[in-house]
Amino acid sequence: MMNTNYNFDEVIDRKGSGDIKHDALQELWGRSDLLPMWVADMDFATPSFIVDALKQRMEHPIFGYTATPEAYWQAIIDWVATHHQWDIRKEWLCYIPGIVKGIGFVVNRFTKPGDKVIIQTPVYHPFRLVPQENGREVVFNPLTPSYEMDFDNLAEVCDERCKVLILANPHNPIGICWSRETLERLADFCHDHHILVISDEIHCDMALFGHKHIPFASVSEKAADCSITFQAPTKTFNIAGIVSSYAIVPNDELRQKFFCWMKANEFDAPNIFAPIATIAAFTKGEEWRRQMLSYVEGNIRLVEDYCHEHMPQIKPIRPQASFLIWLDCRGLGLDHDALEDLFANKARLALNDGAMFGEAGSGFMRLNVGSPRSVIQQAMDQLREAVRNEK
Repeated sequence: MMNTNYNFDEVIDRKGSGDIKHDALQELWGRSDLLPMWVADMDFATPSFIVDALKQRMEHPIFGYTATPEAYWQAIIDWVATHHQWDIRKEWLCYIPGIVKGIGFVVNRFTKPGDKVIIQTPVYHPFRLVPQENGREVVFNPLTPSYEMDFDNLAEVCDERCKVLILANPHNPIGICWSRETLERLADFCHDHHILVISDEIHCDMALFGHKHIPFASVSEKAADCSITFQAPTKTFNIAGIVSSYAIVPNDELRQKFFCWMKANEFDAPNIFAPIATIAAFTKGEEWRRQMLSYVEGNIRLVEDYCHEHMPQIKPIRPQASFLIWLDCRGLGLDHDALEDLFANKARLALNDGAMFGEAGSGFMRLNVGSPRSVIQQAMDQLREAVRNEK
């Protein structure tokens, strides 16, 4: 059977589809003429084998209450075993209606107002917002300047009120695939200090350039005993609008407390399309995934080469996973407002500014390169012109 060659060069007009990427520009930037490279979804067509599976179900005229098919759980189990060499059991699994929601569920189930939640900045901003808005105190354990975990600082900031640590694995926005040694050390610390680790692994299937994702809970018994892992096919297969996330909880006590609460509130019931999309992705998607990652790697190299040649003041940090590039823009010598003005009003690009990920992100921007190469080229050209005129 011959492999299909997928076309990632196709430019698809998303305007009018209700996508946040375009529809929120006016509200957030005050203008709608920006090239949107901020929201972490891709501009590639959702693969046809997923669309076809959804279409097939839509041919049936009734969309009533639907049982979760056994094939859903088996597809997850097989995918995780094949891609991450982690043998998980069906009873460890529970559907969750989105990973950020899952973080909120864990915070509410396992902590009380006034408890502390540790995050490792610069990091995905809901890690901070969700605990804060739920009345928990956020404790910052910043990464080192070389983007390693700072265990000395972790020991300093940790006290008996620290109940949860939220781990980005792989890291967002820097795209780090954490080493086994680092994860083992974190597991030892958190287990010994009775801290529950939420491991957000939504980018786990997007390791790049020969890097390897290691699930946190797989590294040791201590890691398995003190963690709740969240994964999903949604980033990898560009189906974020079809919410299809799941929790993996090996520890019996944690699982009983969390899953019973999820079931009592019916948060564990997937929508009718989530299992269909997940089964299609995890049983038919490997070739598409490989080709997509290769294309993203090409986009990353384009950005690296372009900045090196035309904008050496901007230094892209190569991600080890995901389609997001952490741009070090400190060489431009601009403060936060001037940097935002450069990108939005002069280069006409909508990116997430680094400061939203924590104080250590000031002077950085997060660039989404999950788009056709012509779009990436256009963005680089617009940025180059803006930087040139800034001098």
